[in-house]
Order: sequence, then C-alpha cells, then structure tokens
Amino acid sequence: MSHREEEKRYEALSPFELKNELQALAGSADEALMLNAGRGNPNWVATEPRRAYAELMQFALDESERNPIRDGFGGTPQRDGIASRLRAHLEADGAQGAALLGRSLDWVGSTLGIDADDFVVELCDAILGDHYPVPVRMLTQCEKVVDAYLALVLAGGSWPTGNFELFATEGGTAAMTYVFNSLAENRLLHKGDKIALGTPIFTPYLEIPELNDYELVILEVEQSESDDWRYSADELEKLADPDVKAFFVVNPSNPASRAMHADTLAAIGELVQDRRGDLILLTDDVYGTFVDDFRSLAAAAPHNTVLVYSWSKFFGATGWRLGAIGLHEDNVLDRLLADLPRSDRDELAQRYSTVFLDPAAARMIDRLTADSRTVALNHTAGLSTPQQVMMTLFSLHALTEGGRNYQQQAQAIVRARIDKLYAAMGVEHSTSQWDTSYYTIIDVPQLAEDRHGAGFREWLTTAHEPIDFVWRLAQEREVVLMDGGGFEAPDMSVRVSLANLRSEDYVRIGEAISGLLEDYHSEYEGDR
Repeated sequence: MSHREEEKRYEALSPFELKNELQALAGSADEALMLNAGRGNPNWVATEPRRAYAELMQFALDESERNPIRDGFGGTPQRDGIASRLRAHLEADGAQGAALLGRSLDWVGSTLGIDADDFVVELCDAILGDHYPVPVRMLTQCEKVVDAYLALVLAGGSWPTGNFELFATEGGTAAMTYVFNSLAENRLLHKGDKIALGTPIFTPYLEIPELNDYELVILEVEQSESDDWRYSADELEKLADPDVKAFFVVNPSNPASRAMHADTLAAIGELVQDRRGDLILLTDDVYGTFVDDFRSLAAAAPHNTVLVYSWSKFFGATGWRLGAIGLHEDNVLDRLLADLPRSDRDELAQRYSTVFLDPAAARMIDRLTADSRTVALNHTAGLSTPQQVMMTLFSLHALTEGGRNYQQQAQAIVRARIDKLYAAMGVEHSTSQWDTSYYTIIDVPQLAEDRHGAGFREWLTTAHEPIDFVWRLAQEREVVLMDGGGFEAPDMSVRVSLANLRSEDYVRIGEAISGLLEDYHSEYEGDR
C-alpha cells in the first residue's frame, strides 16, 4: 500500500480518532519530545473553588458526625443553625478555601435572597452524595446560583426576559447527546428533516445527524474565513427556508474560535421574531468566557434557543464532566409539542405516563431529563450531587469578588500563547474583540501561497492528501495537531489548541509548521 493510499484510509475518521494515530506516529521517535496540541483540555486548574470544595467536604463530614448512626456511620446534616456553624468553622479553621465559602454565603443571601441554612444544608448533603438528586433536573439552590452565573457570562448579567430552567448534565457532550435524542423521541426532528449547522463546527455536530438514529439532512451555514469567520447575510438567509427545522452553532466557534458579531446575533433574533418563529436554535457556548462582553444566542433569541454550556474549559475541569442544558420557561419546543398531530401527542403521552400525572402537558425540559434515563429510570436521573456542588462553587467563584480577575488571567494565558505561535511562524496576527484565542485555524494552503505563490499551493493540494500535512508534522516533527478539514474548515488546514501546553511549546510548534512547509517547498522545487 502506498503512503497516499494509507492516508486515504484514515481520512474517513473523525479528527479526534485520527489524532490517536498521529500520536502514535509522533511518539514513535521519542514520546518525551512529542507536543500534542490536538485536544482542547486546558493545562490549568482553578484552585480557589477546589479548595473551597475540600473545605466544605470537611465541614459536611463534621456535620454528618454530629448526628451519627453508630461509630463510622454519620447521619444526614441537619438544617437548623448550619450556616452559623459553617461561619464558625471557617473563622476557626483559616484554610484557603474559607474565603470563597464566606463570600458565597454573603452573596447568595444579599443577591439571590437565598436563606443561608437552606443553602448550606443543600450543599453539605449534596457534597456527601448520600441522596439521589432531588429535584432530578437540578438541586434547587444550585440552580439559582448557576442561572445567575450563566446570565453573567452569557447575557451581560441578566436574561432579557423571563427565566431559564436548567438541567445539569455530565458535561457538554452529554448535553448534546440528550438534546439530539429528545428532539427525535418527541417528534420534533424526523429522519430526513433538514437542519442547519454553522460551519466550521465541532465535529460531533457533523457526525451525530448522519447516524442511523437520526438520518438528518445537513445544510451548512458557512462562516467566511476571509471576513474574520463571520456569517454573511446570504448565509443567514438560508435559515429562512421553512424546511430548515433547527440551526445548531458553537459560539464562540470551534475551531475558528470567534464569537458571533453583534449584527449576526441581531439578524438571527430578527429572523426568528419576524419570519421563523418555529425555528429551533441550539447554541453551545462553552468558550464564551474567553471573550469580553460575550453575548449568547440565548440572550438574543431566548424563546427559540436551547442553551448548552460546560464549565470544563474555563475552570480546567474536563474530568469533572460539568454541563447544563437551559430552556426558557416560554420556549418554542413546548409550543411545537402542543402543535404535534394528535396521534403523536397520544403516543408521547403514553411514553411519559409513568413519570407525569398529566404527561401530555409535560414540558420539554422535563422530558429531556426523563429521556436521559430512558424514562423508566427518571427517578434516578440527574447529575451526581457532588458534581453539582463543584459546578456551583465554580459559578460562585466567577460571581463573587475576584471572578473578573480570574477571567482576565485565563484570557491572558491563551493570548500570550497564540502570540508566540504566530511569531514563531513569522506570520502577523492580531486578535479582535470576538476572538477567544483558545484555538486557531492555520490555513496551510493559504500560507503556502502567501510565501511561495499560487503554483506552490496548487502542487501542495493536488500532489498530497488533505491530511498529509498533519501526518508528516507528527511523523517528522513530533507535533500533533488536529486536521481542520474534519471540522469543515479548509482542507489541509490545522487546528491548534492554545490551552494545553506551556507557552514556550508554541514556539516549537510554530517553527515546526513553518519548517515543514519549507520542506514541502524544497520538494516542489525539485519536481519542477
């Protein structure tokens, strides 16, 4: 088998699976020298909320042992006076996690009007993990805090109208899975339906609709590389087609790493208000905190938007699996459910009859929760309670004093790295207000043309498979990057994560990209 034939075999793989092969190639020489900027797992850890978690766990154990069953068997923490006991514990202990817990107690009372004992007893019981999640969607006080956090980072501090209701999930990936499944189960998407995707996009959004579970038809609404990855008016007009049932976006985008411009958000908001009130929007906003004054589609078109969010990137918490689905209390999904044909409504009422007394009136947010456990296990649904505590403490870290400084420092980390990467390539680069700097796409054919002309670009793209550049980069330079084409970015482009390596490593990556391109150019000159 020729080298090119071997590469062709791998081009059908997801870029995440291809990355595993590239890692093997890169590690074949000296694994210790390999640089893997493929996945977006950050290499930092938000320490203060984790210290608060550890401190709260210790206090919760003390509270459990105040009401023992027998030696070694604690009881359930008791509500009355528990907030005062926590304050006394924090003052006596003086641990580093005490500051955030103290600020949080003050903040939830003064800002959200939450009773201190109600708040502390919920967190203590939850962190011990001694009960199933109740309510199953999300713990009551935790939901209030998380909603305030999402409003802060996605809507400038408050939702424009009404409230969002949340379902805590095992990361953003679980949220994606649940949304696709529940839309299909509830007859809001059928096999053969057309959905629009804002491309380039996180690869699973391209792959899931094609599975035989869904068999959806994909319409690409393309961001323009030449216009800072914006959506043109003509591309957005595709959403006016009544055959398009839903529009899914990652905002800020992955891999282009740009937030939607204000005019794009306004245009989509006007479209659903004036012409497409039935259009389902889904926005995956995990990178929103890396853009100042970020605004989500959930703020621009709240009644039509399914919100997906994860705490994993901002707080260095991919292993915690913390995510949420949000739906406005007055949303298009519930209206579409009410408008289904009678036969569909009757069948769905039967599906949920063991969970709800009035299954026909069950709202979509609660159906999502039930569907996540195949309905029959709804009583054990919900994100584990210790995870919900960590999610809440992360949120409080951002909501209370010091949260803005943490955000600025997180942004500074990735921006310093992207500057080093482009400087090492000898390429001018400037970030706009819409740029997260969390990832970057390097259009290798365009870089080839900029350096050595259109003829070299033509030779590069016709004489080699689209994955040849990332293949050789791994094999010859021990650098692993993602194939941009797998995200519907330009063929032979590469996605670099600026989150998961040391700043100085990006110098080597930039030099490796530039050096390999010169190797190709030498081969091109030899072929002429």
